[in-house]
Amino acid sequence: MDVSALLQAVNDFVWGPVMLACLVGTGIFLTIRLKFLPWRNLWYAIQMVFSKRDKHAGDISPFQSLMTALSATIGTGNIVGVATAMVLGGPGALVWMWIAAAFGLSTKYGESVLAVKYRETNSVGEMAGGPMYAMKNGINNGFGRLLAVLFSVFAVLASFGIGNMTQANSISAALNSSYAIPTWAVGAVITIAALSVLVRGIRRIGLVSSIIVPTMAVFYLIASVIVIAVNFDAVPAGVEQMFAMAFSTQSVAGGIGGSIVASMLTAMRWGVARGVFSNEAGLGSAPIAAAAARTDHASRQGYVNMTGTFFDTMIICMLTGLVIASSGMLGTVDPETGKLVSGVQLTILAFSTVFGEYGKLIVSIAIALFAFSTILGWEYYGEKALEYLVKARPVILGYRVLFSLITFVGATTTLEVVWNFSDTMNGLMIIPNLICLIWLNKDIADECFEYEREVVIKEKHGEQVDYVQKTA
Repeated sequence: MDVSALLQAVNDFVWGPVMLACLVGTGIFLTIRLKFLPWRNLWYAIQMVFSKRDKHAGDISPFQSLMTALSATIGTGNIVGVATAMVLGGPGALVWMWIAAAFGLSTKYGESVLAVKYRETNSVGEMAGGPMYAMKNGINNGFGRLLAVLFSVFAVLASFGIGNMTQANSISAALNSSYAIPTWAVGAVITIAALSVLVRGIRRIGLVSSIIVPTMAVFYLIASVIVIAVNFDAVPAGVEQMFAMAFSTQSVAGGIGGSIVASMLTAMRWGVARGVFSNEAGLGSAPIAAAAARTDHASRQGYVNMTGTFFDTMIICMLTGLVIASSGMLGTVDPETGKLVSGVQLTILAFSTVFGEYGKLIVSIAIALFAFSTILGWEYYGEKALEYLVKARPVILGYRVLFSLITFVGATTTLEVVWNFSDTMNGLMIIPNLICLIWLNKDIADECFEYEREVVIKEKHGEQVDYVQKTA
């Protein structure tokens, strides 16, 4: 078996049905364990995103922490991944995305709580946290330390591929195919832009993310709503078809799906897979940004970061899905290849039904902003994982520079083996993270119930509560 085939086999496992069942199963377990509080407090959590609590320990504000996490999670998967899922799994895949995201709220809450609870302060006074510190300090034995090392190694390796090269390549490929801009020129711009932000560390990443992420989200939201509004006559039938195909045990076709044929199991597989890949609930990446936040309680930041799954999948992915569903383009066959149009080309066709040639421009801008922000967020994830393994500051600074330069390679080269390898590393992060979540579920529940009793109930009644920092 050659290297490529071996990687594909491993990839099929780490992103396959067993792993996805474990991910969703962990979310279901935590949702029940926490008495559905992540669901019941979703509106409260959204309000917390915009509250100012900057006098507590931490490097960046809760809002900047969430934006840093969202910068990494809102990426090409929200555009390309949704379109691919709807072709391979049918329109019903979008429903399963939402279902997986609903339980993913609890998973994201739990891993973010542990990240803040067990975070540490590094040699330059910055917060260092994430699943690796929860494993080391929470599990607190040789097995926990082994899990922490494995998670950190997987995260560092994944950062160069899935968080860097694939994103840079998405930008250069989109601009080259749409406007014939040379890939080397795109690569040079991305490299310089990344370098100017990343060498300054988390405070600059948080600041830039707090500007780019809301801007790109609003831009995409407005464009999507316009398409949905113009094609609104097809929306009711589209939504009906989504739910029909999501829960049908028989293969179905027709309606908004055109020639798409998919069973419930197929819809479930692709919907859950693309949803998890997009919002990263259970992956263990977003909690690394949560640990940098200034907050008075681990549970408060858990709620703030939990909203990332809501915004990513239940809003952005939903908008892409409704744009495609209402456009009538799903099921379109490419006359040149004879295959179904999928990925970015399907999304462009959907936007073009309203914006014409400008549809290509809208999608290209969205991909460029989404992918660049992912590069920023994943550098921080990789840096903190590397910092856990190697404490030397020159190594960390060297990583920032190397990570920035690698974007040029990604923008100008297609390295299939490297991408498959990083995708595998990305998926392998899930295993130690889920073990940690299950192992420390009592810690998560204790934090959740105490915070509900001492803070949430009082704040919902209009009281201002500042609680003592809850860390290990």
